[in-house]
Amino acid sequence: QVQLVESGGGLVQPGGSLRLSCKASGSIFSINAMGWYRQATGKQRELVALIDYVGNTNYADSLKGRFSISRDNAKNTVYLQMNSLKPEDTAIYYCQADHSSITGEWGSYWGQGTQVTVSS
Repeated sequence: QVQLVESGGGLVQPGGSLRLSCKASGSIFSINAMGWYRQATGKQRELVALIDYVGNTNYADSLKGRFSISRDNAKNTVYLQMNSLKPEDTAIYYCQADHSSITGEWGSYWGQGTQVTVSS
């Protein structure tokens, strides 16, 4: 089993910045893609950004230029730097990771989420 724990959420004013972190722990053998998703109240969960093991990234078109995803493979940690935050960025942000066990079994794991609120 793999556990993901997010941190770094909170309340920020419009135009501000936050950096989210997500650390994977447990019986880790190989983590490939890691990503961030978000879900606003009354809306479906949506992709924010993905990053693979070697650092290739993919972003939601609407967030390019403001959000940046990175990872530290040695620490099994993925980060999301969010700049120029807007009220519409308010949501619960979830970390996700694709993991392969030593036997080759793949699984997708999710964190419990961290609340980001952008408000004056």
